[in-house]
Amino acid sequence: MITQKIFNDTETAFKLKSDDELNRALLMFGMINRPSLVKIGTYLTKISLKLHLPVEGLIKATIFNQFSGGESMEDCLPNIEKMYTKKLHSILDYSVEGKEEEEQFDAAMKKKISIIEFAANRKELPFAVFKPTGIGRFAIWEKVSSKLTLTAAEEEEWKRVQSRVEQICEAAYQNDISVLADGEETWMQDASDELMVRMMQKYNQEKTIVFNTLQCYRWDRMEYLQNLHEKAKKEGFKVGAKIVRGAYMEKENERAKKMGYPSPICESKEATDVSFNGVLSYCLSNIDDISLFVGTHNEVSNYLALQILEDKGLAIDDSRVWFSQLYGMSDNISYNLARKGYNAAKLVPFGPVRDVVPYLIRRAQENTSVKGQTGRELSLLMEERKRRKGEDTSKRSNESSSQKDQPKHHAE
Repeated sequence: MITQKIFNDTETAFKLKSDDELNRALLMFGMINRPSLVKIGTYLTKISLKLHLPVEGLIKATIFNQFSGGESMEDCLPNIEKMYTKKLHSILDYSVEGKEEEEQFDAAMKKKISIIEFAANRKELPFAVFKPTGIGRFAIWEKVSSKLTLTAAEEEEWKRVQSRVEQICEAAYQNDISVLADGEETWMQDASDELMVRMMQKYNQEKTIVFNTLQCYRWDRMEYLQNLHEKAKKEGFKVGAKIVRGAYMEKENERAKKMGYPSPICESKEATDVSFNGVLSYCLSNIDDISLFVGTHNEVSNYLALQILEDKGLAIDDSRVWFSQLYGMSDNISYNLARKGYNAAKLVPFGPVRDVVPYLIRRAQENTSVKGQTGRELSLLMEERKRRKGEDTSKRSNESSSQKDQPKHHAE
């Protein structure tokens, strides 16, 4: 029986953090816990970067170092190797967003392929990841999703987008590295879903190379998964499902209200939990057909997955089941899962400070909108600081007692 105490072990969770790093994390989550500060900080950061003010050093010393592994793959290596000493894997994510030019998309594709090739030689890196709109304009994904007729120029553009996706998946297949496609806004997602299914059909014949992301704050994802599962059984390919709750809730609800259509998002946090846990259970009940990547910071959902693994008699390190959290967050889940022998990984964003800022801002905003998440992070960090202070006090007390017990030597 899985007991709900695994994730309370702060010593294991923060073993690799120095006292200074622990204090920095406390400062960062203390700020993120105040939505008004996040709004002000976001505004000032955007303005400062737009005006080319010298703020990159401050950004790097605070939010960048907390939630990013470095500016290059090589910068990330010390952290990756350090985490792997605790059996925790990593997933490198070149987190540059908001590009619009074809040359930038080609460069992003090449970067993703170089990460795949880099990962192929390192046991610490079992996955690669890409964001569909990082290798093609959002507008083209949206237009294809809407089933609108493309112009001749757009047809050529869409062919290039598809080619980039295929080249990334082909590289993953050739290097035996699984690749995760991020989920994004609903109004561009259909085109991405359809393309990733084609990639599964081609590359997931023998094992699961390609994973698509299901954002389970959408109330239609269970039906989507069941239909995909039926298709996979009929056609003889394996499904790769990365499941998350979702990252665009406020934007989704605002757009639905503005444009007068029903929101695609579950009506409440509780309904989202039901959706996520239902999809999780379905995947684990069909593990011979569906490989599962559990991307969540929710402790209850992680405990549920562990319990189902135990109930079904599946090995805790079954290669078809992985758990992941973001770098700089929920270390109590990641490190404790790894210590127990489960397949666990950190998603490690990296890239130039200025280019990664939009990603980091999104992370901070997400944290303020997830009820209880930041408070939980803060309480665990404070508990660990308290534990260390108690340990230091005890150590000093023992040293003092030891000195008192030493025999006194007098000069003859």
